[in-house]
This record gives sequence, structure tokens and C-alpha cells, in this order.
Amino acid sequence: MNNKKTVNLDMKQYGMFIVLIAVFLIFAVMTGGKNLSPANINNLILQNSYVVILATGMLLCVLTGNVDLGVGSVVALCGATVGVLLIDVKAPIPVAIIVALLVGLLCGMFSGFFIAVMGVPPFIVTLATMLMGRGATYTILQAQTKGPFNASYNYIGAGFLFPNAKVGNFNLICLIVAIIATVVIVYGEVKGIATKKKYGFAQNPVWQIVVKDAIFIFLIWFVMIKLGQYSGFPFVLVIMGAIVGIYSFITSKTVAGRQIYALGGNRKAAQLSGIKTDRVFFWVYTNMGFLAGVAGVVLSARNGSATPKAGDQFEMDAIASCYLGGAAVAGGAGTIFGAVIGAFIMGVLNNGMSLYGWSTDIQKIVKGAVLLLAVTADLMSKRKKG
Repeated sequence: MNNKKTVNLDMKQYGMFIVLIAVFLIFAVMTGGKNLSPANINNLILQNSYVVILATGMLLCVLTGNVDLGVGSVVALCGATVGVLLIDVKAPIPVAIIVALLVGLLCGMFSGFFIAVMGVPPFIVTLATMLMGRGATYTILQAQTKGPFNASYNYIGAGFLFPNAKVGNFNLICLIVAIIATVVIVYGEVKGIATKKKYGFAQNPVWQIVVKDAIFIFLIWFVMIKLGQYSGFPFVLVIMGAIVGIYSFITSKTVAGRQIYALGGNRKAAQLSGIKTDRVFFWVYTNMGFLAGVAGVVLSARNGSATPKAGDQFEMDAIASCYLGGAAVAGGAGTIFGAVIGAFIMGVLNNGMSLYGWSTDIQKIVKGAVLLLAVTADLMSKRKKG
């Protein structure tokens, strides 16, 4: 009975991962393999880096049963801050980055204050920050584009680690990363099995473990080989990996993470158990502002400029990523891994439809339909269980 339950849990957890692979393969057929090229794999990662960063922070908001509608505007505002400091003030790059991150942090604290202290519903507060942030961006930039930025700054969003470390035309850094990732996955699985045996926990069937790890390892090698054939390992992957790793640890291994899940599951029960829910709301939205600042820096560095329309509808992609990744609409359920997978599903859809030649209007219809189907399926499955 325990083994069966464990298998069902894993199938739900990795279901959207299978969907991601399926969508990618469908577009590979539709585009004649254009999305399999090294250049496109590189672009897919760079184009979705800021969505992954935002989705990571947005998941914490979604876990509380709410969303943040203002992140796209905060991304633009932080990018605008960098633009003014680098182009007009001629400030050093580190200073510009720190100030931009502080702006994002202050925007998050602003939202957190009104939500946690004043008791204003998150939807209203973040709708206000969306409007105010966009207006402030246009005011700061005076409706103009600031750029181009220095190549050293652009490296953050478009640079590569040791691009000259090559054997022939292949970058060795990508090979090293693939080897390390393979060792970590295998070691982690072996250690996990040993721990379950030691404490008598139910285990997954061997075939399931082998298939799951084989797919992960294959995809890692596929992506690393493609990147190695292009320009190497993108620096933004280091930022993404660090953020995803840190927040995965926070949500799964810390008291702060468990408090977020408890709040989303049942706020009154969380309060009765001694959790200061107002503090949780405050730090969750403050954190979202900070990560929006990081995304703003990454986006402006990749574009090489700051524009008033930067970050347009990013909040929608971040929210959709969380729900596509299996987060519960009512809160209390979801994982960082799922949010990242959801972000890449959105990215693969955008990328594949663009390569196939569909207009942006059709792309929006398809993305909206996919999101609606994903949430509907989640709700239907819960009703059947209930």
C-alpha cells in the first residue's frame, strides 16, 4: 500500500516534467528540428532566465493563496534604475546593481507593509504597485530607452563562463558541469535509498528510480552538449541555479518554509499554532520584490538597455509557471521544482510557436488555454479525491 502511494505521488510530481518533454518534442517535429539547434537551446535558457527567477519568488506568494501582480513593473523600474545610474550618472556597475536590488527590496517591503500591517488584500496592493511601478518607470526614463550598457554589465545576462576553455569547438565547462550533475544525481539517489532503508520508509520501485534518473541525466547531457557546441555555459545559469537551490532548501528544509505552507493550507489553524502570519506575508512579498530586482538586472543586462516597456506581462508568465508546475490555486501546495518546470513549459511554448511562425495574438490564446486546462485539471482531480 505504501509503495503504491509513493508511486502515485511521484507521478504527480513529475507529470509536468513529462509534459515539458512532450511539448518540446512536438515542436521539434512541427519546426523540423529548429528548436533542437545549439543556438536555440542557448536562447531558450537566456530568454527564460528572468521568468524562472520570478516564478521562484512567485511560488512563495502562491503558496499563501495569493499572487503578486506588480512584479513586471518592479522589473522595469529596477532596470530603469540601472539605466539612469549607468548612462546618466556614470555610476560604477556594482553601485548600479546594488541600488537596483535595493529598489526592488523597497518595492517588496512597500507591498508587504500594506498587506501584513494594514491588512489590505494582496490583489489590491499588488495591482496598485503594478500601476505605480510602471508609471515610475516611464517617469524615470522619461519614456526613453537608456543604453547601450557596458559589456561588463551585459555579461550578467548574456555572458558565458570561460568561453575560451575549448577542445576544438566544444566548451569544456559544459562537459564538467554535466559530469558533476550526473555524479550528484546518482549519489543523491543512492544516499536517499540508504536513508529510507535505514528508517524503514516505503521506497519507489527500482525501475521507476532508474527511469527517472536516466531521463534527468539524458536531458542534462543533451542541454550541456548543445551549449558546449554553441558558446559555452551561460553565466545567468549560475544565478538561476543558485536561486533555485537556495529557495528549494528554504521551502523544504526550514521552519520559514513550513510556515508558508501552513499559512496557505489554513491561515486560522496556522495562527492558532503560533505562526505569526503577518510576518510571513511581509517577508514573502519583500522577498518577491528583491527577486524582481534580480530579474530586472538580468533582463536589462541581456537586452543591453533599459526600456519603459520592459517586463511587460512578466507577472502573468510567473503566475502561470507556478500553476502549470502544480501549485494549488488555494495555496498550501507546490514546489520550486514544479515552478521551474512550469516556467520552461511557458518558454518552450513561446519559443516553439515563434519558430513555427504563429503570431503573438495566437500565442497568447494558446498560453491562456494551456493555463486554463492545467488549473481545471488540478481542480477536477481534487474534486474526485474529495
